[in-house]
Amino acid sequence: MKKDFVAARLDVKAFAQAGASLSGQDALQDYPRLVAELKGSPAGLHVNWSVLGEARAQAGASEQIWLHLRAQASLPLTCQRCLEAVTVTVEVDRPFHFVADEATAADLDDESEEDVLVLDRAFDLSALIEDELLMALPLVPRHEQCPSEPKLAVADADFEVESEAKVHPFAALARLRGDKPS
Repeated sequence: MKKDFVAARLDVKAFAQAGASLSGQDALQDYPRLVAELKGSPAGLHVNWSVLGEARAQAGASEQIWLHLRAQASLPLTCQRCLEAVTVTVEVDRPFHFVADEATAADLDDESEEDVLVLDRAFDLSALIEDELLMALPLVPRHEQCPSEPKLAVADADFEVESEAKVHPFAALARLRGDKPS
């Protein structure tokens, strides 16, 4: 009997024991926290993903449950140099080790390079995909070569004209003082 798995409510243990795989292409607008980082509309943009389950046999212990996630999206972000839109391709390629409870996850997480998560019969794979893509975003997105020269001035010309037009507050005092003999 073949079991159908759904990304929104994934039975991770059964998925891994079956050695199953899933893949999909979701509309970017289905990932609201990722959309909040964009410059512009998410219309027409997608997140491509695939996940592979694996149950690894262990001598003298219960099998280890693993998921291998791959995800990719091209995102319009704000270039921090010129403040124009820059398209950045964000990719994730990571294994995840699943364990029975939080205590075990906390113990193993410190000594393991892989992320250790708690088994869940209704795991939200979409939330994991969104989390991983958010963490893969560049800290400072920017063009290799900006399409327009960045403006490096501290103040603009209108500010300078406005500053020159203002009367100095002590000018009136200087007129009152006049030319008094010392």
